[in-house]
This record gives sequence, C-alpha cells and structure tokens, in this order.
Amino acid sequence: MPTYNPLTQEEKYVIEAKGTERAFTGRFWDHHEAGLYCCRKCNAPLFDSQSKFDSGTGWPSFDDSIEGAVRELPDADGQRIEIVCATCGGHLGHLFRGEQMTPKNTRHCVNSLSLDFKA
Repeated sequence: MPTYNPLTQEEKYVIEAKGTERAFTGRFWDHHEAGLYCCRKCNAPLFDSQSKFDSGTGWPSFDDSIEGAVRELPDADGQRIEIVCATCGGHLGHLFRGEQMTPKNTRHCVNSLSLDFKA
C-alpha cells in the first residue's frame, strides 16, 4: 500500500473532495522559483517550473505537464476537463484549451493546495 503525506482539512477538501481554493490565495499562484511542482499527496513530479506562466487567473497555470504525470478526466459538470495526479488520483484542477494564452494554447489551472515545490 502506498504511503501518502498527511493532509490538512483544507488540502483534503481540494485533493480528495475535488474542491477549489479561492483565486489569489494559494502560495504558488505568484511563485517564480526554478524547480519542480509535485503532488502534495504523493510527491510525484507533475509540472516543471519552465512550463508555468502568469495567466492572470489567480491560480498556478502551466502550459504543459511532465509526460505521463497528469491524467485528464471528464469533469462532473460535463463542461470541463478535470486533471488529477496519475500516481494517486488526487484532484489538481482543470485543463483549458483554446484560450490563446501561450503558444501551446493549453492551461493547466491548478490549486496551490494540490502542490508542493522542490527547488
């Protein structure tokens, strides 16, 4: 059985109950250090800092993920694409395409509470 990091109630709400933190409140929305963003629940590497960009939305945004690290699922609302950690299934946020924010035309909109950072 895999070992997971202990989570706060707020982290459980986002990662396990598929909640969303308020915009502009997370510790990584305006974070610019070089390194890797990893799953808060299982430590799996998810996003390289080189793929992070300022979307103006108030959540960490990435135009690419580490290959095989993030799974895309139909969201319960039937409108969006949910993204989860491919290792533990923890909720990360949502995927948006076609917004013209980067040359890759993709935005992984991620909750800071779903992430840890390794410089």
